[in-house]
Amino acid sequence: MAAVVDVVIMAAGKGTRMKSSVPKVLHRLAGRPMAAHVLAAAQALQPRRIVVVTGHGAEQTEAALAAAAAPGTDLRFARQMPQLGTGHAVRQAAPLLQGDGVVVVLNGDVPLIAPATVRRLVDASAGARLALLTVELPDPAGYGRIVRDAAGAVRGIVEHKDATPEQHAIRETYTGIMAVPAARLHGWLERLGSSNAQHEYYLTDIVAMAVADGVAVEGVRTADAVEVAGVNSPRQLAELERALQLRQAHALMDGQGVRLADPARFDLRGTLDCAPDVEIDVGCVFEGHVALGEGVRIGAHCVVANARIAAGAVVHPFTHIDGEAAGVEVGADARIGPFARLRPGARLGAEVHIGNFVEVKNSTLADGAKANHLAYLGDATVGARVNYGAGAITANYDGAAKHRTVIGDNVHVGSNSVLVAPVTIGADGTVGAGSTITKDTPPGALSMTRGRQVAIANWKRPVKTPRR
Repeated sequence: MAAVVDVVIMAAGKGTRMKSSVPKVLHRLAGRPMAAHVLAAAQALQPRRIVVVTGHGAEQTEAALAAAAAPGTDLRFARQMPQLGTGHAVRQAAPLLQGDGVVVVLNGDVPLIAPATVRRLVDASAGARLALLTVELPDPAGYGRIVRDAAGAVRGIVEHKDATPEQHAIRETYTGIMAVPAARLHGWLERLGSSNAQHEYYLTDIVAMAVADGVAVEGVRTADAVEVAGVNSPRQLAELERALQLRQAHALMDGQGVRLADPARFDLRGTLDCAPDVEIDVGCVFEGHVALGEGVRIGAHCVVANARIAAGAVVHPFTHIDGEAAGVEVGADARIGPFARLRPGARLGAEVHIGNFVEVKNSTLADGAKANHLAYLGDATVGARVNYGAGAITANYDGAAKHRTVIGDNVHVGSNSVLVAPVTIGADGTVGAGSTITKDTPPGALSMTRGRQVAIANWKRPVKTPRR
């Protein structure tokens, strides 16, 4: 029977080198706080309980992780004030941990740890052994070294500042991630001391205790330095961001056949599902959940969030699509942009055209409708094959409430018209250019509000009086 698992996530540090008032673990990676990535990895283990140790910016960190936790997660928080080392941090969590199974210790600033790797660690512990996740680094400066005996058995971990010159030469390092027999953890924590260069309580000292107590210590190696990379500075955060984005780009190309113009200029901050033959140009950002149908083409420097784009649609460069909670839907073979904006609740049918500097919000456009230039459609229901002219707008807000505009099939709305909601434009009708429509119009009619054109002969412009 698999051992029951509890998880401790250490997230108390200030992160001085980030030079920020934001708690270090809340700095974002691929659109999510670093600690939220760690929380997701912990949840994948289906643990009995997750305890997050907070300290600097505790209220912010706790609120962010409570919001990110999956429903049903038994998520608890323990405060570490002041911060006196990793061992001291886990001591704060200890009263919330039971005495059976395995306790997994993760770090809130090591965001890319893979659930499969942590599962290997849990299996190596099996509730009876101390399992340490290790990695060999070409430059291990700053990391605790794994000390093994002549037979290769792990005998201890030496922190970098306490290591001898010989130990500095060791390339196998401790990642900060371990799986501990819960039955042993409480006693080991009580025995920790602070007689070291930092005068802190090191969790790594329990390795020597395990050896002394005859508990086997397993070193579980990972060859993936990226998944165990920690973040202590803006530069490290940026480097990890690019490493993650490149991995995501390669996964889309290898797994879904997506054709990326340049994988190094691609950002995914959520999930992206692609049918065959999707093409994505450079500089695009995808957020939330985005689904692209077969043959969709996304032009350069677009931002697409929470949207479904159907087969054959083309999104031209510099378009901004953000569905937020309501979502955006783009129909088959539609043409969007360049420089268009689709806001929450936009629902576009097949072969709809939304052109440059057109904004659509909470509006439905039926098949074949077109708004090609410099227009606004807000809170509107637009029929099939409507031609919505340049400069036309729906005046949907009266200062207190939003109102809806309904435009029937085959309507032509002339340029620079204002449709003052609530109003209905009858099917097959025409709105003359420059009109302000405040009342419903009948089907098939030409509706217009326009002053008579006047020409004043021999009119002279005012002349400025010269200054003296």
